[in-house]
Amino acid sequence: MHIHVIQDMSENTDNPINPAEALRILSEKIKLETTIIQKLREEVSKVIVGQKYMIDRLLIALLADGHVLLEGVPGLAKTLAIKTLSEAIDVQFSRIQFTPDLLPADVTGTLIYNQKSEQFSVKKGPIFANFILADEINRAPAKVQSALLEAMQERQITIGDETFFLPNPFLVLATQNPIEQEGTYPLPEAQVDRFMLKVFLGYPTKEEEKQIIRTNVQTGGIPSCKKVVSSTDILRARELVREVYLDEKVEQYIVDLVFATRMPEKYGLEALEPLISYGCSPRASINLALAAKAFAFLQGRAFVVPEDVRSIASDVMRHRMGLSYEAEAENISSAEIIRRIIAKVEVP
Repeated sequence: MHIHVIQDMSENTDNPINPAEALRILSEKIKLETTIIQKLREEVSKVIVGQKYMIDRLLIALLADGHVLLEGVPGLAKTLAIKTLSEAIDVQFSRIQFTPDLLPADVTGTLIYNQKSEQFSVKKGPIFANFILADEINRAPAKVQSALLEAMQERQITIGDETFFLPNPFLVLATQNPIEQEGTYPLPEAQVDRFMLKVFLGYPTKEEEKQIIRTNVQTGGIPSCKKVVSSTDILRARELVREVYLDEKVEQYIVDLVFATRMPEKYGLEALEPLISYGCSPRASINLALAAKAFAFLQGRAFVVPEDVRSIASDVMRHRMGLSYEAEAENISSAEIIRRIIAKVEVP
């Protein structure tokens, strides 16, 4: 794989320098930037015990400029993890608690009439921040959830006849509880598709749970974390993530995985056809490529290998696929379908 990367880079680079040298320079740059990300990880780990999987996914989304939907039972530190990550980065943080009586204007802002000047002025809502924690996002009705659509995709908000650009970086980190369905509203498919990753959280291990008890009982509460990374550091790391090399064969592998959800019969997966009502959108391919680059970056590599794609595929694809009644009747999850696709589609 390494040799193939070097051969292909010689064709794609405009600079006449040795492609192996170009790869080495990029690797050195990545090593410098990963020390900053390691600092961030260590600072978050002071507050969050365990949950390495969740922290990794939050960092991937941060580096790949994508939004995250965290799903798990109450008490798994979903909200705390997002809040801690924003505290460790020198950015503006905003928390929106989604409730059934919330209005779209409570999220985006509204026009206020000033009687003295006899003019309308714009009052910006909490969405105008770098990190948005949309807590219990499925507690608010669809019209409120839809207020996030323009912000998440176009990174802008329209209030009245004015359009305002959102700050950079801009990240929506949403949580939802899967076990309590009373008084909740399923997210519109158009919004679910705008989340780069949907991450399911599990319970901590016994050792981690003991550490959680000690942290909360013996040391007098949750420790605080310091700001160790600036927004400029994050934007610089994002530029490097985009430079991570994606071989054409790995690109084809990504396309094959996504197309296997749309036309499973063409990949020898006829048994999956009645289980899928609709396949993944092109956003799955885009986000899978970006997330794989971010995953490689976190490993300190300057190029993507198929294992990077396989590691992140379920988190990128599971929420972009529609399950049929037959799949639900047989209790087959989207994660299980993706597992079968990964096992069948040929790896380059």
